Amino acid sequence: MANPYFQFKQFTVWHDRCAMKVGTDAVLLGAWMHVEGAHRMLDIGCGCGLIALMAAQRNAEGRVVAVEIDAEATRQARENVERSPWKERIEVVNADICTFHPEEKFDAIFSNPPYFVNALKCPDKQRSTARHTDTLDFDTLMRCAASLLSVDGEFSVVVPMEAAPAIKAAAIQHRLFLSRETHVYTKPSAPAKRALLAFKPALPDASTDVRPLVMYPHPGVVGEEYGEMVNDFYL
Repeated sequence: MANPYFQFKQFTVWHDRCAMKVGTDAVLLGAWMHVEGAHRMLDIGCGCGLIALMAAQRNAEGRVVAVEIDAEATRQARENVERSPWKERIEVVNADICTFHPEEKFDAIFSNPPYFVNALKCPDKQRSTARHTDTLDFDTLMRCAASLLSVDGEFSVVVPMEAAPAIKAAAIQHRLFLSRETHVYTKPSAPAKRALLAFKPALPDASTDVRPLVMYPHPGVVGEEYGEMVNDFYL
């Protein structure tokens, strides 16, 4: 049986009642996204609350709103937040992001979105909702992010490499422009598996540089940049 919780340095995440468990994608995004100086942060589709907790750890002053459509995942995220050192600064909301209308916009928005487009559905309805874009396609995600992002804010996502062109195209349709891009390689000899992408409402002054991130340059050896990114979180 899989471990029902995952222990980080400063907090513990229970995920046994969530469709999507703690994984590398969420940790990568939580460590890579820009949250420094953000007063208000939004996690779209927070699941067990991991990325929201990472944001609160990295930004000691900002407040986080974590929105989750699944009721059971919402309850578990609230429990994880309540056990954390930052329970006063994180609010978990059970809502569809399409009908979420806060009074103020956000300086940093982030999401580890569903991405299995046109893939075979999982018989578990909760897990299928978390994994497929039927409930939150890229166009909808970008439309919601654009409407909720402050003028100087940044929206960050992690997606499989094959999904990157689709989400970039959706961003342009809603006037969100690519500001940072990192391609994640598990090892140097393999193709990139994930893309970390950040978008802003303003067109950047220069073309966006694509940076590589190699997690394990040699078997069993953690890459220096990757190690520095996750050092404050992994035991």
